Amino acid sequence: MEKVADVLPGKLDSRLLLVADHAANHVPADIDLAVPAHFLNDHIAVDLGVDALARAVSKRLDCPAILAAVSRLVVDLNRDTHEAGVIPESSDGHAIPGNQGLSTAQREDRLARFWHPYHALVGAELDRLRPRLMFTLHSFTPQLASRPEEKRPWEVGILHNRDDRAAALAIAALRKRGLVTGDNEPYSGRELNASMNRHAEARSLPYVNFEIRQDLIAEPAGIASWAGRVAEVVEEVLAALPEAKQ
Repeated sequence: MEKVADVLPGKLDSRLLLVADHAANHVPADIDLAVPAHFLNDHIAVDLGVDALARAVSKRLDCPAILAAVSRLVVDLNRDTHEAGVIPESSDGHAIPGNQGLSTAQREDRLARFWHPYHALVGAELDRLRPRLMFTLHSFTPQLASRPEEKRPWEVGILHNRDDRAAALAIAALRKRGLVTGDNEPYSGRELNASMNRHAEARSLPYVNFEIRQDLIAEPAGIASWAGRVAEVVEEVLAALPEAKQ
């Protein structure tokens, strides 16, 4: 069976589930993206720093976590299946030739191998754990190659769609710590929030979608520092949420 994620067990009573949709840069041997090898170490292929950060946060909180095991260039797990970008033909101005000209059958096969099992796994874990809070970790590049004029001064952003119960608490907690925090920046969760829309908003489950600037988690010291911050904020948000009605 195709490996779609690493699952970290954590404590069942943590009341938390951590998800990282873009944690890996792995491309299966039978998929040729026809891109230079260095692309796989760029933000277009993986959320840099997130795998190590997610593991550190999961350990600090002793909470279950699901870390995607395939590159977003193979399939973007934070896009809906009907979106063209779910199998990107280009990213940040770079062509992905191996994803261009795929037939409907080839696209459906790619989704059946990775997207559907991954989201089935997330859904099953939510059913099993029944957490009070779901949170996800992403990282963003300080500057897009395709939009060099765009400034991205935020150290961290919190994305959300309609449900901002937990997001508002997280933003306040991060700003209280003196961090430059974006509210739906560097881009809006009203436009890019597929996984949280599917698994959290659809269940009326509070969630926090963290976007951390990748240069801040590029080294072990930065990862350790941000793991502490994220864990503290998650605990603070969890404590501040009203108990769900049974």
